Amino acid sequence: QVQVVESGGGLVQPGGSLRLSCAASGFTWDYYAIGWVRQAPGKEREGVSCISGSDGSIVYTAAAKGRFTISREFGKNTVSLQMNSLKPEDTAVYYCVVDQVSPKTLCSSWHLDGYNYWGRGTQVTVSS
Repeated sequence: QVQVVESGGGLVQPGGSLRLSCAASGFTWDYYAIGWVRQAPGKEREGVSCISGSDGSIVYTAAAKGRFTISREFGKNTVSLQMNSLKPEDTAVYYCVVDQVSPKTLCSSWHLDGYNYWGRGTQVTVSS
């Protein structure tokens, strides 16, 4: 049984940090990419960062570059997203998504639906 569960969201002040975690199990990681996408109210879903389950290659979109770091914890089937220097525009629901595509495709602006697996999302609010 496939399970994708996000955790770690919350309220943080601008400039602060949060660490999101995605525990994903029930599938063979080598065949999938795992990543984070987000959706703010009234806005389109956008990719944030994605990682290959096979070779660990990583993609960061413009939304994440320089501030966010994605990592995989081998043996725990967990992907984390360390978010630093958070801004109010980072406020969104963050979803962990899994699909049999490359990390580049998983995080692309043209691949915003039809994931093999996804979690329920975790809310991140950046506000003073």
